[in-house]
Amino acid sequence: MTRLKALRKEKGYTQIKMQTLTGIDQSDYSKIENGVRYMTFEQCKRLALALDTSMDYLAGLTDEKKSYPRGK
Repeated sequence: MTRLKALRKEKGYTQIKMQTLTGIDQSDYSKIENGVRYMTFEQCKRLALALDTSMDYLAGLTDEKKSYPRGK
C-alpha cells in the first residue's frame, strides 16, 4: 500500500488525521498502510474520498491519481 502512504504524505496528513477523516481506527489504518491487512470496500471508498483519488488508484488498477467526476 505504498500508494496510500504516498498520498497521505503528499497531503501532509498524519495517521491520526486519516482516522478523523475516514473513521478508520489509527491502528487499523496503520496495518492497511503497511500491508498487514487488507482494506474493505467501504474503507477503500472512505480513503479514496479523503485523499481525493479513485478506488482504482488505491487498488493499483490505474496509474491515474485524479479522482473520477462525482455524481450529483
